[in-house]
Amino acid sequence: MHSHDVLYVIPMLIVYIFSLIYVVYMLYIYIFILMSKILSINMGGYMEDTKKLKNFLELSYDEIEDLNLSARAITDPEEARNVHVAYLEDAKQLKAVTLCFSDIEGRLHMLDYDRKFFLASLDNLTFDGSSIRGLSEQSESDLRLKVDWTSLTFVPADIFGAGKVIVFANICDRELKPYATDFRAQLQAYTEELKAKQDMEAYMAPEIEGFLLQGVDAEQHYDGRKGFELVSTGGYFHSLPLDELRRFIDATAEVQRAMGFGNEKDHPEVAPSQFEINYRYTTVVRACDQAQLYKLVCRQIAMNMGMTATFLPKPLQGVNGNGMHTNISLAKNGKNIFYDAKGDSGLSKIGWDFIGNILSHAPELCLILNSSVNAYRRLDPAYEAPNQIKASANDRSSMVRIPFANEKTARIEVRSVAPDANPYLVALALVKTGLNGTPPQNDDSKRPRVRFLPSTIHDAIRIFKTSDYITSLLGETCKQKYVAPKQAVANRSGIDLGTRIKSEEIIHHHEITNQYLWNSF
Repeated sequence: MHSHDVLYVIPMLIVYIFSLIYVVYMLYIYIFILMSKILSINMGGYMEDTKKLKNFLELSYDEIEDLNLSARAITDPEEARNVHVAYLEDAKQLKAVTLCFSDIEGRLHMLDYDRKFFLASLDNLTFDGSSIRGLSEQSESDLRLKVDWTSLTFVPADIFGAGKVIVFANICDRELKPYATDFRAQLQAYTEELKAKQDMEAYMAPEIEGFLLQGVDAEQHYDGRKGFELVSTGGYFHSLPLDELRRFIDATAEVQRAMGFGNEKDHPEVAPSQFEINYRYTTVVRACDQAQLYKLVCRQIAMNMGMTATFLPKPLQGVNGNGMHTNISLAKNGKNIFYDAKGDSGLSKIGWDFIGNILSHAPELCLILNSSVNAYRRLDPAYEAPNQIKASANDRSSMVRIPFANEKTARIEVRSVAPDANPYLVALALVKTGLNGTPPQNDDSKRPRVRFLPSTIHDAIRIFKTSDYITSLLGETCKQKYVAPKQAVANRSGIDLGTRIKSEEIIHHHEITNQYLWNSF
């Protein structure tokens, strides 16, 4: 073979080899796509058959809202038990009952009980209390749950899963007596006593602010050097109708409406990527239950969208923080006793006395209202911080504000509450203090001076620990169990907050930390 023939054959051979490789590759792709389609058809059919087989309860949002409004109309505990037990016995499409309870710091816990087991074990629903901070010791771990049937809530299947209902429970000891550190049970007992002895009812409406952050579990992965990444840079007036923040708010509001919250208004807040979704006032125990469900729903919807809803009081420096402005009113014989058309700012003497008692004990109550290291960053006067111990109709730096209202809506607004506080403990402390606290001692001979809330959790803990009033309010056992985890987190954080939000105040926060994060210090 001549050299010029070799030069001709070699390129042709190379072309032939590459062409063969290409044909084999394309044949592989074709077979892969064909098999994927076959598997997809088979899996689709399998999934469709499985869905038909399961047949768990899935209702429209309108149907769920109607059921919840009917359930809310039943306020007698015994009647509620009879009605709802009968429903659960007949509801074959329900697979589980989700029992909710809160620990001493306000974290929401949930247990799913099989419907049949739940009905057969109503008087012996137990859980391991030693696994939860602030509850029982390891040597006395078993605790019991007592269902509050007036709290049963029907929930959307696309958020909570098909075939479930939610109900709140109070924590009890082995003898079914209310557990000392269950503030929901304490609040419920106190409000029942008010109703029985004085025909008085306490009402509450919390306004809970939050931030929407990029990424799932953004808090658990917080890096103090980088900070959080916001979803939106808009605010009150700069959020578009279909941007991510607005779609999140709309989706959350739809779920709340279905769950019988009685929505009022929702909107982006002042800070970028901040939101607030308001709903109707109700009795204090129910309002606290709704606060817990509100945060749960927000977190779940955000996760479904690949994001995180956070209720840290101050997740970002340089902008307004998150608050839980707590509106409270009292009614006697069905009449709002905070209203007086001739009173200062339209508030009655009872209302002003209520405020005075709260302001008198404000430094001692601060650890209850602002229960985390991060909460004290929010009490920064540069960002509408309600850190001044005073009341005002207009000044939003005041701890307590008196909103413009009529006989129906007259109330006080405690603005210094952070959204990570235990709502049951907040309500219990504010109502009991407002009614039974020590009035302020005014000395007319001295010039009035502005008082401020503690500026760090270390100061708040010191005041809380040494307060005889807190001991009388909560009892020594609750006082010690409540302050212990707060002290533990404070010990892991710097005494001086500084200007940068640090990793330890986020990942060791009581709503974020877990066994792994806590032990990684």
